[in-house]
Amino acid sequence: MYHPTGRVLTVLELLQSRPSITGRELADRLECDLRSVRRYVAKLQDVGIPVESMPGPSGGYTLRPGFRLPPLIFTEAEAAAVVLGLVGTPWLRISLPSASVESALSKIGRVLPTTTRDQVETLSRLLVMPPDAGLALDVALLLRLSQASKAGHCLELDYRSRETTHRVVEPYGVTGYEGRWYLVGYCRLRGDVRVFRLDRIVAATVLDQAFDRPSDFDLAAYIEEGLASQRWKVRLRFWAPQAEVRQALGRQGSVTATEIGCDYEVPASDLDLLARQLLLTRLAFEVVDPPELRQALEAVGAEALTRGTGQTQTGSR
Repeated sequence: MYHPTGRVLTVLELLQSRPSITGRELADRLECDLRSVRRYVAKLQDVGIPVESMPGPSGGYTLRPGFRLPPLIFTEAEAAAVVLGLVGTPWLRISLPSASVESALSKIGRVLPTTTRDQVETLSRLLVMPPDAGLALDVALLLRLSQASKAGHCLELDYRSRETTHRVVEPYGVTGYEGRWYLVGYCRLRGDVRVFRLDRIVAATVLDQAFDRPSDFDLAAYIEEGLASQRWKVRLRFWAPQAEVRQALGRQGSVTATEIGCDYEVPASDLDLLARQLLLTRLAFEVVDPPELRQALEAVGAEALTRGTGQTQTGSR
């Protein structure tokens, strides 16, 4: 189902992508009649878009040669999507200066129609998305790794795990998964494909040296399978309805209804992160397995108590 404004913008997009288009083609695409097409074209002409009519049985339309549109034209839904992405940077653990977010929102607002701009400004003022648990991502690092992957250039990394190592990696891609960001690529130091947590990358330099990425490599599948082999198998019992648990914890894991609530099973690579996420749900639950998750919950609780009483790990201030 098309909204009238969406139909007008669709006409504009089609005119930009083709030298000319008939009225019948537009009507079929928009699921409307020729009279409505003429009305949408007239709306474009009213705001200064030079749409020219072409003679013929069905009539045709084209943009005046040499005409250049403004750089940004958004529908309400598209503008909302961009604003949600900007306002949600803390929740996504993307470390962007607040000034950069405000500047981007301002630029978007200046090119939006008045009605859409008012709705988007209301959304950006009232929407609050608090940061989730975990470390914020350095957006400059994310861009550097993504560009190297796209260009097919090797990376020189200093990577901290049990110790800090220096290595050259052929980057296949970057992905977010279960609250963490990862780089996947062929590690020349280890001679195999490896997964690197971005928060453990101490330094990254893009090299001039190129590489060929395997054409059959599936990044999503490798992340799913690669991390699954290293993760904990977590089993929880919730005293809450199945729908509430699914809403609180998302699509990961399996939920099975019981007489008292539901059972929840999920693989997890970071028990500390999972413990913090579970506490944010505010749902009552019992840890069935593994015992290490109980220890992680106790550690998070002790940390919260220490911070709440104004103490540090070593004692009072």
